[in-house]
Amino acid sequence: MDGRDPAEAQEVAGGASDAPSRDRALVERYLRTRDEAAFLGLYRSHTPALLGLASRLCAGELSAAEEIVQEAWVRAAQSLPSFRWESRLRTWLSGVVVNSWRDRVRARVREEAWERELDAVPGEEVPASERLDLERAVAGLPNGFRAVLVLHDVEGFTHSEIASLLGIEAGTSKSQLARARLAVRRRLSGAAAVFPKGERSGRSTR
Repeated sequence: MDGRDPAEAQEVAGGASDAPSRDRALVERYLRTRDEAAFLGLYRSHTPALLGLASRLCAGELSAAEEIVQEAWVRAAQSLPSFRWESRLRTWLSGVVVNSWRDRVRARVREEAWERELDAVPGEEVPASERLDLERAVAGLPNGFRAVLVLHDVEGFTHSEIASLLGIEAGTSKSQLARARLAVRRRLSGAAAVFPKGERSGRSTR
């Protein structure tokens, strides 16, 4: 026994039926006492979904996704005191994951080299005999297009939420989603998926 009140221990273990209320109780307990059990409860509850998001953003690179999620939890632990509960905790954590992923991309490729590479790469011609499955088609999208597609069609975020997470306009999110869906359909049908210059980087223009 660790001396914790039985009702408190039950809540930490997942006794609360309402997930948002349970999240809030665990966060408040962690911030109040730095209770490791409370943080572990949050970690176990949200990590599977966060790892799925990170894996899709990383085009299926599991090791990179795991590193991003771990970094996101470190950042989340540091930023929890400033979280104001204006959104679901899962939404906020997803934003931390997205930011960690974007920082990883920026760190890996210098700005000037990134632009030169993207401007030089033509649209990829996919032979009909080598049609891509859905996961590979999504993985082949530019970063920004893939992020919007994953967040909207897989994770279920609204365009307003995506705009907040990615720092873009809701209209930009809608436009990139439409183009991402079209690109996926063309890749699956064996057609070339060509992105205009300035959009292959995955950056969003307001």
